[in-house]
Amino acid sequence: MSAPDAKPAWMPHQPADRILSTLKTRGALGIPDIAKILSVTVEAVRQQMAKLETEGLVDAESRSSGRGRPTQIWRLTGEGHKRFPDTHAEMTVQMISAVISVFGEKGMDQLITAREAVMRANYTKAMRGARSLRTRLERLAAIRSREGYMAEFRPDEQGAGDGFLFIENHCPICTAAQACSGFCRSELQLFDEVLGPDVSVSRVEHVLAGARRCAYRIEPKADAAAAG
Repeated sequence: MSAPDAKPAWMPHQPADRILSTLKTRGALGIPDIAKILSVTVEAVRQQMAKLETEGLVDAESRSSGRGRPTQIWRLTGEGHKRFPDTHAEMTVQMISAVISVFGEKGMDQLITAREAVMRANYTKAMRGARSLRTRLERLAAIRSREGYMAEFRPDEQGAGDGFLFIENHCPICTAAQACSGFCRSELQLFDEVLGPDVSVSRVEHVLAGARRCAYRIEPKADAAAAG
């Protein structure tokens, strides 16, 4: 018997959900194939597919079968896959709780420190030869984007004029950070170190504080600006 607070399994009841479930379990399909599997009309599937495409949950590619017009094959997008249950978030929280339970807060801090050391080494290596702040930010944005943060930077229009705003539009470790704020503290300190002693780094937007994204103000320190 399941626990009273257990989440019910995701079940496809609505027409759109049934289509998403079919693509999830069968892979990419044409609209006639989906209609046959669901025992509905092609037109009904086509109407639902148009809505799902507008929502960014599915997309299509044309495949040539040799004769006649190319066939459109539909598949789930990344957002479409997110519609299905994902236990990774729950497992992450459980793992963090287990580490703290067995090794205490000190053990959790050691784990974060070890992760930070690996990241520092990789980021520092990437910064070699990068003399200007812009070049360093370009490299940091590239690294963070590869890690899933969808990072970018732009001139900071709200600052003194020489600084930048470093933006992360997605947080792939949000669940871990919610369970243990040390992850966010670690990354702020890491940015400050790898971008060099001539700049200051401050967080101005934070997902955990309710913002849509995380953003950091990167500014040259006064003595560095004067020297330049």
